[in-house]
Amino acid sequence: MISSMDWKRGLQSGSLALMLALSAGAGLLAHPVPVHAQSAPPLRGLPDFTELVEQVGPAVVNIRTTEKAGTRSSTNGMDEEMLEFFKRFGIPVPKTPRQQGPQRQQPEEQPRGVASGFILSSDGYVMTNAHVVDGADEVLVTLPDKREFKARIIGADKRTDVAVVKIDATGLPAVRVGDVSRLKAGEWVMAIGSPFGLENTVTAGIVSAKQRDTGDYLPFIQTDVAINPGNSGGPLINMRGEVVGINSQIYSRSGGFMGISFAIPIDEAMRVSEQLRATGRVSRGRIGVQIESVPKDVAESLGFAKSQGALVRGVESGSPAEKAGIEAGDIITRYDGKAVDKVADLPRLVGNTKPGTKTSVTVFRRGATRELSITIAEVEPDEKVAAKSADVESKGKSSSAAQQLGLVVAELTAPQAKELKIKGGVRVVSADDAAARAGLRADDVIVALANTEVRNVKDFDAALAKVDKTKPINVLLRRGEWAQYTLIRPVR
Repeated sequence: MISSMDWKRGLQSGSLALMLALSAGAGLLAHPVPVHAQSAPPLRGLPDFTELVEQVGPAVVNIRTTEKAGTRSSTNGMDEEMLEFFKRFGIPVPKTPRQQGPQRQQPEEQPRGVASGFILSSDGYVMTNAHVVDGADEVLVTLPDKREFKARIIGADKRTDVAVVKIDATGLPAVRVGDVSRLKAGEWVMAIGSPFGLENTVTAGIVSAKQRDTGDYLPFIQTDVAINPGNSGGPLINMRGEVVGINSQIYSRSGGFMGISFAIPIDEAMRVSEQLRATGRVSRGRIGVQIESVPKDVAESLGFAKSQGALVRGVESGSPAEKAGIEAGDIITRYDGKAVDKVADLPRLVGNTKPGTKTSVTVFRRGATRELSITIAEVEPDEKVAAKSADVESKGKSSSAAQQLGLVVAELTAPQAKELKIKGGVRVVSADDAAARAGLRADDVIVALANTEVRNVKDFDAALAKVDKTKPINVLLRRGEWAQYTLIRPVR
């Protein structure tokens, strides 16, 4: 790109090539152009964020929270907010000297934290992070024009870290919500917030990755936009001036920005905010299964081209999954017609389903695919499912084929099968050699061998007689209420 100053300098220098171009017009085509000029890549300038700041800035707010004196505790000389920050980002808690002498009396109200938010609608609904308002006795929202309002908390969802607060004001500038599906890695994005209490701070960078799993309920947008304490709850903005995420977390070893930031996708956040505004809480679906990823070697032994789906390790008693016929050891490959490519897909798909909805689940069970109908239940707040393990005792026996694998197995009694809520299987009395290397141990219950259901020792011996013992043998076992696959590899 040639600036106007460069253009003027060229005219003043009396460049012959430039003068010929101006005087000859179309005749310029008759003069050869240097090869390097033809092949030079087009120059690209850096983006200008000034218009975006003017457009979105008025809708970004500063949020301060306070607590009543005596409601906060301190550990190691640090208050709960700072401890939460260190815990959230995996930073070691520094040791600080204990204060000596008498402590001054705490004021009735004391500051708790400073964060960011943005205006969703002109009538005063503001979105921020749930951890920003969690435990706050008072929430104060300051607009860019310095007007300050006390806000009331409409609702907060800890699972997604999304909260909505309301201020009594009208005619406010509101953000425009973008389409996250159009967002691409490498795309320029911008953040506005209050890092370290510095209001209306603008930082920019690019999208580093999408659908980043960090162990939380939602997949995050990863960026290299500078985000620091106080940016929490602020908007992530694309070059069209649309909000595409809520800045929520950073990866840090020092407490400061290290080039890795995470934002909650705005489409997920809007789904949560709509429920919070309507009812003050979020209703999510559940089916009552414990799941894990499908190991690559197990997937190959089952005939899957790649490791995909969600392996059911356990089914809760009386749950929608049990009523639908889902069993431990099933691999859920589709939900409501949508593919379950990785284990994290299933909780999100189920969670976004309205409780009471009847839908379908496709499972892979012992070499065959089945489609089951299931009615979705509702997640209870802070629900905890306790797993029980069965204590079983029985004498074992083993065929010669089983002995070659290092297994001694026994019949499973009716009370044991009832306790585990299974139709049958064989109990492992002892496991050595190849079986031990595969992770099998005493009191495991084998319910399938080489994709063949096993209900008793006779079934087990029959299934084992048919397998090619020169290749890995997939085994589906129960350990307490948990189910898992393992591969017994022959000794070569």
